[in-house]
Amino acid sequence: MINHNRPSLGQEEIDAAAAVIRSNYLVSSEQIERFENEFCDYLGLDHGSAVVTSTGTSALFLALLALDAKSKKVAFPSYVCSALRNAVALASGNEVLLDIEKNGPNIDIEALNKSKPDIAIIPHLYGQPVTLDKIDKDILIIEDCCQSIGGTYKSKSLGTIGDIGIFSFYATKLLTSGGQGGMVVSKDKSKIAKIKDYLDFDGRVEQANRFGFPMTEMQAAIGRVQLKKLNGFLSRRKEIFHEYESAGLNMMKSVPGSIYYRSVMYSENPVSVIEKLKQNDIKAIVPIEDWEILGKKEDFPNALRMSKNTVSLPCYPSLTDAELEKIIKVLR
Repeated sequence: MINHNRPSLGQEEIDAAAAVIRSNYLVSSEQIERFENEFCDYLGLDHGSAVVTSTGTSALFLALLALDAKSKKVAFPSYVCSALRNAVALASGNEVLLDIEKNGPNIDIEALNKSKPDIAIIPHLYGQPVTLDKIDKDILIIEDCCQSIGGTYKSKSLGTIGDIGIFSFYATKLLTSGGQGGMVVSKDKSKIAKIKDYLDFDGRVEQANRFGFPMTEMQAAIGRVQLKKLNGFLSRRKEIFHEYESAGLNMMKSVPGSIYYRSVMYSENPVSVIEKLKQNDIKAIVPIEDWEILGKKEDFPNALRMSKNTVSLPCYPSLTDAELEKIIKVLR
């Protein structure tokens, strides 16, 4: 079976994890600090501008916490992972669900500005940058870069343009820290300090509410290896997308600064396409099904349309040329 997605792990990750085990230091040691700082280097941020977390969802919750989201209006698209809704609820924010743009997967900025939220969670979905400078200046922005590490907008790294950026290192994301993991970044180091204070709950004199969302040393060590490979990963994803495009498939067009987390194809009958691929031992998916749309799907016609006419094709660094050739042959 050619999987829809799979992690790209090798001997370097095995060696990094083994070295942590041999060191007998499993939590809160040098690997975590190095991963945070190397991630800052990759994004062009000063050291101390990042903090690792257990997952992308916990990273989003902590970003909302840093922006004092309690009882505030928090806008985000309906065409997105349910983790956004869960994080907003956990942070006691008031959700404002919005549709996506007519010809792309990202949030409708005109609708966003009209809704006048306090905070907006802006996913750069499928690795496609949102036109951030069109968002009203009085709206606080959390850039959701869980699918867009390495992407840029006007030559600036995604995640560094808004007030806070969040990242996921889940098993099948652009890079993984061993299955789970996340990161929060901000040019405003006071926000990072607030998050670190919240996470540092043990042995504190002050009896304030805090909670741990830790990453382990082993995860950080694996993440460091993956970060070094990231540009190669992104290059291979781009090659795969362009092979699909060159084959004449009706692919979702990318915008400047995009990376290729998903290779999304338009189809009038995605269920039939997915079934035909399955018969040939190839796994493809509808990237966001209609039942996954947050809120009443009828209220978000663009999101509903997108869910009805898209197929996500295999696109990951370990996909071989032979596998790619087979996928294209079956689709043709």
